[in-house]
Amino acid sequence: IFGAIIGSKLSDQKQRKPSNNQQNQAAFFTALFACFGKIAKADGKVTREEVDKVDQFIKERFNLPADQRGFAIQVFNHAKDDHYSFSDYASQLASLLSTNSSSLIMFYELLFELSMADGHLDPSEERLLFQAINIFKIDPNLFEINKKKYGASISDAYSILGVEEGMSYKEIKTAYQRKRKEFHPDTLLSKGLPEELLDKAKEKFIEIQSAFEEIEKQKEKLN
Repeated sequence: IFGAIIGSKLSDQKQRKPSNNQQNQAAFFTALFACFGKIAKADGKVTREEVDKVDQFIKERFNLPADQRGFAIQVFNHAKDDHYSFSDYASQLASLLSTNSSSLIMFYELLFELSMADGHLDPSEERLLFQAINIFKIDPNLFEINKKKYGASISDAYSILGVEEGMSYKEIKTAYQRKRKEFHPDTLLSKGLPEELLDKAKEKFIEIQSAFEEIEKQKEKLN
């Protein structure tokens, strides 16, 4: 399956040997849809909502061409029932993106979004999401931060920026500028993020900007 993905993404026959970046992108998508399969099957069944969410990722979020859609679905269907674990696929991805924690965070958010496709988070899905945090070596608070997005605190701007309400405006702005630069689409693409994930990168960038703007409004009301 991995070879098929690479063959599909590198369809230019003139290019005999793919670059390291292209191989990483192919491996990224293989690991992505394999992890989707493991998350969807974590509670023992794959729901219609989860299938629809993966289909939405393929057609709208990543805008994959028809041939690559077939391979993505093949990876998803194979991985949900194969003998490899979620940890196996997640570890492969973490190895590929070991120097790009921003992309791993975005990948984690996609996993969380799929887990919430049916409206609730199953304990078995929670376990895999906690595993992912440890494997990706990302902020442990990301589980609660993402969980809040689907609950009453969906607009928790402070959590999105990773700051506390009691911090000074200057400290918050510094944190915002750092995160804004870290998640800028151009920065992520330069680090090897597949172009198909550009829309997700833009969403994340807008989310960060909106969070800071919300905090600015709150600070202005207090002054």
